[in-house]
Amino acid sequence: MLDRRSFLSTGTLGVLASAFAPRIAFARAATDKRFVFIIQRGAADGLGTIGAVGDPAFASVRGDLAADFATGAKLDGMFTLHPAMTASAGLYTQGQALFAHAIASPYRDRSHFDGQNVLETGGVSAYQVRDGWLNRLLGVLPAEEARAIAVAATVPMALRGRREVASYAPSSLPDASDDLLQRVAMLYDGDQQLHGLWSEAMATRQLTSDLAQDGGRNAAATGALAARLLKPDTGARIAMIETGGWDTHTGQRGRLTAQLKGLDAMVASLQAGLGPLWANTMVLVATEFGRTVAVNGTGGTDHGTGTAAMLFGGAVKGGRVVSDWPGLAPAALYEARDLKPTMQLDAFIGGAVSSHFDVEPARAMAALFPATAKTAVIEGLVRA
Repeated sequence: MLDRRSFLSTGTLGVLASAFAPRIAFARAATDKRFVFIIQRGAADGLGTIGAVGDPAFASVRGDLAADFATGAKLDGMFTLHPAMTASAGLYTQGQALFAHAIASPYRDRSHFDGQNVLETGGVSAYQVRDGWLNRLLGVLPAEEARAIAVAATVPMALRGRREVASYAPSSLPDASDDLLQRVAMLYDGDQQLHGLWSEAMATRQLTSDLAQDGGRNAAATGALAARLLKPDTGARIAMIETGGWDTHTGQRGRLTAQLKGLDAMVASLQAGLGPLWANTMVLVATEFGRTVAVNGTGGTDHGTGTAAMLFGGAVKGGRVVSDWPGLAPAALYEARDLKPTMQLDAFIGGAVSSHFDVEPARAMAALFPATAKTAVIEGLVRA
C-alpha cells in the first residue's frame, strides 16, 4: 500500500489528520482504455434524473418534482434530462451519453445495505457472493501490468477480491465533530506548517463527501483527481468513485438538484482532465435501486425499485435513451408503488464492459455476474 502523503503522527493533529489521509493502492489490469464506475449510494431517483415527461401520468403522479423538467434538455419524445445536468446534456447531443431507464439489479427489497451488496458483488441476493464484479473484471483483462484505484471511504465491495485493491480514503477512525474540527483549525491557524497540513487534510475529507456540498466544487475536484490518476501512461486504467447523499426522503427537489449538479460537474471534470483520452473512456453511473413514483408527504420519495443508469464517454454510442418503458399508470407499477424494472442492470453492465474491453460477452457475464451468466447482454452500447 502506498501513502499519498504523510501527516504528523503526534498530538491532536496527528490523530485527526491520519483519519483523513488518503491511501492509494493498485490492482492489476491491462488495457489502453479507461473505465470509471461512479456508484450512487442511497438509491438515486431515476425518474427525478430523467423525467418521463411523455408519459400521461408523469405530471400528476410526480407533483412538484415534475416542475423542473420544463427547462431540461429534451432527449426524445418520452424523456427529458434534469436541467442541473447541463454538461451531460451537451455530451448527449454529441453522442457521448446514453441513459437506460426502468432498470434494476436482481434485488427486489428495499434495504440500502443489501441492495448495494447485490449491486457491487454481482449476485442475485445479498451476501451471496464474497467479492466484487469490478475486482473480477480485472481477472478477464490482459495480464500485463496496469492499475486500478478507488476514491471511496473504504475499499468498496465492488473492488474487493483476490486482486489487491485499496482506496483513496479516510481511515476507519471515528469521524470528529464539525465543532472539534473547527477548533483544531483555529488552533493551527497561526502555524505556517501545521495550518497547511490541516487544510489539506480537510480538503481530502471533503473529496469523499456527498455531491451536494459546496455547489458541486468538491465533486468536480474528485473527478479531476480521478482523471489525474487515469491520465498517465503508467497510471490507473480503471477507477471507482463512491458518492453518497442520494437518499431523498424529504425535500427532494432542492436536494436532488444539488446532487445532480455535483454529478454533472464530476463527469465534466473527468472529460476535461482526460483530454484526448476521453475518446477511449467509458463512465458508468449506477445506484442500488430507485425510489417510489409518488411523492410522500414531506416532498420526498421513499425506497423503490426501477431507476436509471448512465454511460458517458467518447467510447459510448450515445445520444439515446435505452428503455422498454412500462408506464406510470397505477396498474403498471411494481407492487403498486414503484417504477417497474424491464431491463436487467447485469445485462447492461455486461454489455457495456464486454464491448468496451473487447471481451467475449459470455466470458464477461460468467466472471462478473456468475448467477446470471446465461443472461444475454445488451448490445450496441459502444461505438464500433
